[in-house]
Amino acid sequence: MADSAPPKPIPPVWTQLGERLTPRRWLGPVALLGPAGLWLLLLLVIPTLLILEISLVPGLRLGQPAGGYGLDNYLQILQPVYLRVMGRSLLFALGSTLLCLGLGFPVAYWLALMSPRRWRNLLLVAFILPLWTSSLLRAYAWITILRSSGVLNTIFQLLSLPPQNWLNTPTAVFIGLTYSFLPYMVLILYASLEKLDLRLLEAAADLGATPRQQFWQITVPQTLPGIAAGSLLVFIAALGDFVVPTLLGGASSMNISRLIYNQFLGPTRAWGFGSALSMVLILAVSLAIALLLKYGDRSTVTETSQ
Repeated sequence: MADSAPPKPIPPVWTQLGERLTPRRWLGPVALLGPAGLWLLLLLVIPTLLILEISLVPGLRLGQPAGGYGLDNYLQILQPVYLRVMGRSLLFALGSTLLCLGLGFPVAYWLALMSPRRWRNLLLVAFILPLWTSSLLRAYAWITILRSSGVLNTIFQLLSLPPQNWLNTPTAVFIGLTYSFLPYMVLILYASLEKLDLRLLEAAADLGATPRQQFWQITVPQTLPGIAAGSLLVFIAALGDFVVPTLLGGASSMNISRLIYNQFLGPTRAWGFGSALSMVLILAVSLAIALLLKYGDRSTVTETSQ
């Protein structure tokens, strides 16, 4: 039996590193990623660093000289009036997320598993059709519906029901946020439910499992990554929404986005405090995105965004 060929010698580490750093290997990725990287650097990274620097200048206002650096702007956020605003923002985001999940899961379940297959794509497009209009127009439409002389109270009068004054209240904010972000929740849940293994449901039914047991022990665990992805995505969008709380909530529904707007374009022009609030919002959104990447169904989010 012939002897096998001797193994090839392993090249030194510096030789391997030199081969990886040859221009032919790194020029291609740089050429592809360079434009997007430059775009992100100029429009995301550098502005965020500037906001961070401004937030560290205590009491900075437009037209006034800047002093030294400190954490006074961040300590100002701990005042009770601003903590209530941030708590209200979290309440709006969390409440609208739960409403979107509760309303969106049955719709997504019906679209993915029970609707006629030949009409499924058409029904899905019809459900997300409101996203083709501007969020500003949708908010004004809800003003027309919810105001005291609007469509809703007209229907209540025809039914001999007492009129409701929901405009400029937190209830209107919940309605507007839920309506705005419900299609996103349905899309993500639909993509997750479409992958559900129906054979497990059939096997559970053969073994005597009730529909409730099938739902909680099979359907929910299999779609849990999609539920996490949809919930976090709606929470992120609702937390930083500006249009709905401003137009539907009135003065009693101040949230962090409106507070930031007032610091930069309001009469006080407190840019330092507004920048500190912006950094807190950026940190909260970044944390939610990190949770989305860790616990969410990445393939579902990617397919939905496409």
